[in-house]
Amino acid sequence: MSSGAAPPYIGAIDQGTTSTRFIIFDREARVVALDQREHRQITPGPGLVEHDGAEILANTRATIAAALAKAGLRAADLAAIGIANQRETTLIWERASGRPLGPALVWQDTRVAPMAARLAEEDGRDRFRAKTGLPLASYFSALKLRWLLDNIKGARAGAETGEVLFGTIDSWLAWNLTGGPAGGLHITDVTNASRTQLMALATCEWDDELLAAFAIPRASLPRIVPSSGMLGAITDPQLRGVPLASLLGDQQAALVGQACFAPGDAKNTYGTGSFLLMNTGEAPVFSRAGLITTLAYRFGDKPPCYALEGSIAVTGALVQWLRDNLGLIASAPEIEAMAASVSDNGGVYIVPAFSGLYAPYWNEAARGIIVGLTRFAGRGHLARAALEAAAYQIRDVALAMARDSGIPLTGLKCDGGMAVNDLLLQFQADILGIPTLRPGLTETTALGAAYAAGLAVGLWREPAEIVTHWRLDRAFQPAMAAERRDALCHDWARAVARARDWVE
Repeated sequence: MSSGAAPPYIGAIDQGTTSTRFIIFDREARVVALDQREHRQITPGPGLVEHDGAEILANTRATIAAALAKAGLRAADLAAIGIANQRETTLIWERASGRPLGPALVWQDTRVAPMAARLAEEDGRDRFRAKTGLPLASYFSALKLRWLLDNIKGARAGAETGEVLFGTIDSWLAWNLTGGPAGGLHITDVTNASRTQLMALATCEWDDELLAAFAIPRASLPRIVPSSGMLGAITDPQLRGVPLASLLGDQQAALVGQACFAPGDAKNTYGTGSFLLMNTGEAPVFSRAGLITTLAYRFGDKPPCYALEGSIAVTGALVQWLRDNLGLIASAPEIEAMAASVSDNGGVYIVPAFSGLYAPYWNEAARGIIVGLTRFAGRGHLARAALEAAAYQIRDVALAMARDSGIPLTGLKCDGGMAVNDLLLQFQADILGIPTLRPGLTETTALGAAYAAGLAVGLWREPAEIVTHWRLDRAFQPAMAAERRDALCHDWARAVARARDWVE
């Protein structure tokens, strides 16, 4: 590399619900090196899901060191790094020590559902939707933060003075990597802020009315910044001096990684849950069909772009449940072969409402069910029903999105861990009646964080250049007869109806 040339690589932290990865990309958006570490899923009771913030931070540092070593690179070889993160997961910590105060409450955690119901008694679950784009639900960060402040000794008093800090995981990592107690940056980007239910979509700022309604002290909140920009410099030894140049919620990062920059562009990510996002441009579109309105991204000082989103709590997590709780499979990749051992689902449907149902139903009293069992049903039928459950839920969201946007989907870009599963993507195409498109690189969440960071430092000049890097691996074409599709979807709807309102 000649002196004065821009470093040719970008690093991306992909901090997800089940693991943390650090991936290094080159100028052509190719993966140079990757390291991944899983963290514990702490479930102290029904509906309770927690993470250890210190464990996530340690894993982040370990993955950075390991990926750099695998690539034979140093900090000076990276033009910048970006962070993509699980979004609504909520953490508080001491400014002076950097010590987390209690667990991180994961986006799936439902302990605040009664609080959401009480707030909804006044003006309904949509009382803040016009301002935030979100319904009242346990999913978002505001009520989780309120619970932490009310249930951890001294937390609320510290938050009032700014000695106790709140953050989603992007804030926690950025603060620690840029100095922590020694002057770390307490920041979050517009995409993550939009998932707290404390930011007004129109202004991209914390809103006094919302702070008062949720009883959240402003002094504890991070500063809201663009998704792409020169945000600060890393001080951790292994990346000392490298610019921190992007923060993005993981699903918005995948939207960027899939080069969905034009209104109507959409992608679905199959992860722990699944998330279908459609770019709606510089004007927010408010849903009438059970979707949420969110920030898509904001690049530097350009106007923010918005998206419609359908959030599904459990898709990949159902496969993990079959592995870890039932022992049906030994590893997640085995699910495809087991599902392919039968020709259909044998009449079995699984509605994985472990944390209630998210979009488009927003029914927190729902719980998971398996219906249609007969003596004929076997392991293969359960495996197939688990994969099909992901596709059915995506179809429910896609139909709602078409109604809201007025733009019917003509193809769906797919990514995430389950996108390697051919059986799932073929069934998804069949049940949607449109092609599902798998890119050549499915690490689109990390890639989106890398693209946003690269735009900030000039590695890529503009989004149009990023579009040229998108490559198709395979297009799955629908092959199911319409009558068969209608019959399957009819039975799926019956199963969902039985899962709803289970908790009295």
